Amino acid sequence: MAGNTLLFKSNYAVSSKIEPFYKGGKVQISHDEQYIFCTCGPRVNILQINTGKIVHSIEQDDQEDITSFSLSPDDEMLVTASRALLLKQWDWKQEKCTRSWKAIHNVPVASMTFDCTSTLLATGGCDSTIKLWDVVKQYCTHNLKGSSGVVHLVEFHPDISRLQLFSSSVDCGIRIWDLRTSKCICILESHYSAITSLAFSPDGQTLISSGRDKICSVWDLKENAVKRTVPIYEAVEGVVVLPGKSDYSEMGVKGDGLHFVTAGSKGVLRVWDSKLARCVFTQTLPDAPDLNTEDGDLDPRSLMHLLPMPQSNRLVTVTAEHNILVYQMPDLTIPSYLLMSFGKAPCLQAVQRLKKAFLVSGSQDCTIKVWDLPDLLPDVGCEPLSLTARLTEKAHDKDVNSVTISPNDKLLVSGSQDRTAKLWSLADMSLLGVFRGHSRGIWCVQFSPVDQTFEGHDASVLKIIFVSRGTQLVSSGSDGLVKLWTIKTNECVKTFDAHQDKVWALHGSRKDDLIVTGSADSLITFWKDVTEVELAEEQAKQEEQVLKQQELSNLLHEKKYLKALGIAISLDQPHTALRVIREIRQQENGPQELEKTLLKLRQDQKESVLRYSVVWNTNSRSCLDAQAVLQVLLTHLSPEEILQYQGARTHLEGLIPYTERHMQRIGRLLQSSMFLDYMWQKMRITGGKDSVNLDEDDDSVDEMDTSPQSIFFISKQPGDMTEIQVRERQQEDEEEDPEGSEEKEELLDEDESVSKSKSAHVNGKKKNGVNTVVDGGQVFSEESEDEEDVMEITTKPLPNESTVFDPSKTANIR
Repeated sequence: MAGNTLLFKSNYAVSSKIEPFYKGGKVQISHDEQYIFCTCGPRVNILQINTGKIVHSIEQDDQEDITSFSLSPDDEMLVTASRALLLKQWDWKQEKCTRSWKAIHNVPVASMTFDCTSTLLATGGCDSTIKLWDVVKQYCTHNLKGSSGVVHLVEFHPDISRLQLFSSSVDCGIRIWDLRTSKCICILESHYSAITSLAFSPDGQTLISSGRDKICSVWDLKENAVKRTVPIYEAVEGVVVLPGKSDYSEMGVKGDGLHFVTAGSKGVLRVWDSKLARCVFTQTLPDAPDLNTEDGDLDPRSLMHLLPMPQSNRLVTVTAEHNILVYQMPDLTIPSYLLMSFGKAPCLQAVQRLKKAFLVSGSQDCTIKVWDLPDLLPDVGCEPLSLTARLTEKAHDKDVNSVTISPNDKLLVSGSQDRTAKLWSLADMSLLGVFRGHSRGIWCVQFSPVDQTFEGHDASVLKIIFVSRGTQLVSSGSDGLVKLWTIKTNECVKTFDAHQDKVWALHGSRKDDLIVTGSADSLITFWKDVTEVELAEEQAKQEEQVLKQQELSNLLHEKKYLKALGIAISLDQPHTALRVIREIRQQENGPQELEKTLLKLRQDQKESVLRYSVVWNTNSRSCLDAQAVLQVLLTHLSPEEILQYQGARTHLEGLIPYTERHMQRIGRLLQSSMFLDYMWQKMRITGGKDSVNLDEDDDSVDEMDTSPQSIFFISKQPGDMTEIQVRERQQEDEEEDPEGSEEKEELLDEDESVSKSKSAHVNGKKKNGVNTVVDGGQVFSEESEDEEDVMEITTKPLPNESTVFDPSKTANIR
């Protein structure tokens, strides 16, 4: 748009989305430490660790959630288990399923793992059984029974020569299975809650188990007995044994004893000495407040998984927020990679960056802080700056949900959960005013550049931003909807539905051409302003239609009906197509030309014409055109061909009632024309010598009968109908269809010559409630097969005007 012309926005389109790649469940790292495998509903997403991008996605065809999966140690084979009780083997690099088989388990598989040779697969089910599979020869080798409840953990001993499998279920014990005999040789009992992780020492002689009972147990696998119980003082979700090759002195490791790392509800990594049973190192996180370790809701920073990367000497943690952090040992302060899955929507603090080098923040501590920013901010990856608040003000009695700065940088408004909004002077944070009136907490406040705001959403409004120089606004609500409003008219221009949960975040670009929304459904959606694009497309479409309309007129003038009808169908304009049909029917050889044109159409074009005919048939002005089209289609196409058309059954069902109505109307009009013709003839004969040229000497002329004549009224229904009833019936027809009167006049004009040259036969037969009209003035009403109900009226042409009218010769009634 040129100059300063303001173009109101009318639509936004989703340009891209950032979807969660992980929604909880198992996480596994490839042996080459290049990829992370994680579950996301019916998919297993494969992420490249260095870039954090999804490079492959394995998805179930039946859309059933994946309950467990395992990657073979050679990184070649991926096996998934779903709620459909199927096991599927994948070539994950090609995203291709190579084999599937029944899991034999009666309920879903809860855990699975490969042995170190990538040939044996163990699956633990919710039916308390463990199955072992030879994935090379493709058969089940073992069926291990004896566990209690869900088998949520299975691990092979790293030394394959021992042929031992370790499992754990809800009874909190660790079962050791001898695969040679398929027997449980020992149950290790030490924990009092679910066991979450198992880790073997490098020599395979020691096992460390972790549990949510806040302890780790160190087991001697020679004696199958517990050597030491280490109190961890937090629910432990993962444990990793440190390899003895590297120097971990920075992590408090001294000597050659066995050390292990734990991750749990406190959200930090800790290193433990197994001999001393004490913590030798605790990870420190920058500016991290104390975690909520009380019973109740899980803290979003709690760690749910801990995975080793021994080749690169790294550790991987998975938080309760479904974020994946990669740490390089021995420095565990700052993660080297952060993969954010947006599994849960965090509580966002409102932050406003101004033109000047400071920002304002509001917090759950009910305060507002003004921060000074340095001229140069550190680059990504550098040590973060420690900022000090220049001003701090206790602003509200409850959480501060939103703050915003006026366009002139002089005023600040805050919105709080205490249902008030407050106006502040940014110079000294002095209170200028309090706004009351909301019945619930205020989630968002914004300054309008030009006008006031208004009521809008049906659900809670969480965020608003102004667009189009303040003349429009975009709002987001707790119902997952985003709305575009024009302020002056209070009109909702468009509603956008791309989220399944509360839309907490909403932001617009400086160029006013892009907005971003973030929702509790774990989606970040980018919306692009497509107003100008739509206007350009609409203009181009209109220009194209004008050209096609001109081309259509030229084709009709040149009598190129086939191409003209094709253009009308391509424009999807039934009225234009009707115009072409009428042009064809008005030709001297109209029926033949119409038949020739329709039969040359493609099948999809015939489908469109049939669909148009259903619409035309509902109007008395266009029903004859519809019937002409239907006659061609039904005559030359078999029922099987017609039924293959899209929506053919629906179209045919829609044709029947209106066709019956038109046939009944035409039948009544033809019957009425017989009586009008009779009355007209009667008036001509009885009107005197001026009306009839009588020659008394002519023997060929019969004597005129001047006696009163009977008037016959014909009805399709049993019984007689009076003349008054006939008139009332005609009036009802006119009221039923206002266009009927015009149609009757046309039919009367066309049938004016009935008395001279047209004969009409009315047969009272009806079949399936369908009436038909054929050439020659014959009307068939297929109503009854009973010969007693059949009535026939024949109007014979008069020899000349001087012939005496004889009703006995004109009407024969059987």
